[in-house]
Amino acid sequence: MCNAVTADEQRAYLDDAISLPDLFRRVAALRGAAEALRDNGRTLSYRELDLVSDRLAAELVAEGVRVGDRVGILLHRSVEIPVSILAVLKAGAAYVPLEPSYPAERLRYLTGDAGIKLVIGDAEHVASCGLTEVRVVAPDTGRKEPLPPPRIDLDGSELAYIIYTSGSTGTPKGCMIAHAGVLELLRSEMPVLGLGSRHRVTLSHPFIFDGSVNELWLALASGGTAIVVPSPVALSVPDFVELLRREEVTLISQVPTAFGALAYCYEEAGRPRLALRYVVLGGESVDLGVISAFADTYRGTPPTVVNVYGPTEVTCVATCRVLSRADLGGAVRSPIGTALPHLVVEVRGEGMELLPDGEVGELVVAGSSVAIGYLGRPELTAERFVVLDTPTGRRRYYRTGDLARRLADGSFDYVGRNDQQVKVRGARVEPGEVESFLRAHALVKDAAAAVVTSPAGTQFFVACVVLADQRADGPEAVLRRHMRENVPGFMLPDRYHFVPALPLTASGKLDRRALRDMAMPRRTARP
Repeated sequence: MCNAVTADEQRAYLDDAISLPDLFRRVAALRGAAEALRDNGRTLSYRELDLVSDRLAAELVAEGVRVGDRVGILLHRSVEIPVSILAVLKAGAAYVPLEPSYPAERLRYLTGDAGIKLVIGDAEHVASCGLTEVRVVAPDTGRKEPLPPPRIDLDGSELAYIIYTSGSTGTPKGCMIAHAGVLELLRSEMPVLGLGSRHRVTLSHPFIFDGSVNELWLALASGGTAIVVPSPVALSVPDFVELLRREEVTLISQVPTAFGALAYCYEEAGRPRLALRYVVLGGESVDLGVISAFADTYRGTPPTVVNVYGPTEVTCVATCRVLSRADLGGAVRSPIGTALPHLVVEVRGEGMELLPDGEVGELVVAGSSVAIGYLGRPELTAERFVVLDTPTGRRRYYRTGDLARRLADGSFDYVGRNDQQVKVRGARVEPGEVESFLRAHALVKDAAAAVVTSPAGTQFFVACVVLADQRADGPEAVLRRHMRENVPGFMLPDRYHFVPALPLTASGKLDRRALRDMAMPRRTARP
């Protein structure tokens, strides 16, 4: 059986689903032999994906995994990741993505902080990453006589996953998201995109970021096909463009910076005929000029571009806007649209008072997909998730730390951050975490990090370092090696700038504005 999914059927199973495994089973029952996953020519149908994830879920339960447990997934990008995610959820547990390229110390921290006792992965690889205290289950058990699939009743309030984000205190924090939060997102977002079972969606975001959650479930909830983008292809824009052509991809999700590179390579490749119908952009401010130029030169009907905004703590997406031609040439440079129907998004002042339209303040988000909180961090949870009085009663909000203004039509214009957090290659990074690892090295007396943009428009993440010994030999190479061993690749500084002292304000605090001036690339004057 390989039935197309009608709009009425899609609305029905989205409305009726109680948990993510429940949603998947409802779709799989309709789609049967249709392609669910593709990975470099390998295909799993919905029926096969249901079966293999059932087998793995049964293995997890046999290994003692129970509802509410946290299970690590330490795998390289392949169909094994979606299989493992479904298996963990079917077992009633929450998955914690562990990036294989992370330094061993960070992996040990994450598994310890999340209380992970079992990891899905290759036993030899897991041990080589320094995780010697956990049990390991292979992603495909290969049992000739698989155990009966577990039928665990969930009500949607259970934890679905924990994604770790950068922390200002020097340690990452685990954001806890429930099944119901993802379901509510899908119910609101999918009608905007009009996705159906003929859509083919790339899985291009690393699964340690919440963009991967949105990609995977948009594909599966629509009954469409998820196309795994192999890591080498994800790192090669020309190869990615070729994959889009070959696989007839209809929807991609991109960080605007990455989309800019894609638009350039598309033009360089001679504008091949693609099947794209939607481009979803998020993670940083859009470049409207790039979008306009891409639409002007696209071969055929250009895809609809949707700009979305939403931190991990509100389950991927809080606002969205389908960008029109008027938007591309309009005065609002970062239009992030209006709140999805299941959320309330407001602009509030320093005292959390509502601000009138046009005034810049902090974006706060309330609603059914706001995170449970931060794992084991009650003080930070209380600081960032606040309960406020409203005309309709008390309501729990997440304080995003992002600045915006509400426009007269009810949409929002994104302005920037109100704290020290920065965006590096589309990922949220706390400079304080990077700085703490720099200061931990004996060569370093003090350090600070900043994102700067060169006159040519290139963005750099720069570490300004005060050395403990100004005569140290080859400090940059030493510090680059030290940082590679301690932080993920997306947090690595692009450049190191050695300075006699860091700039301070009159009150003795680090002057971040002066720091950015100090870190700005300078052209060397010609003799």
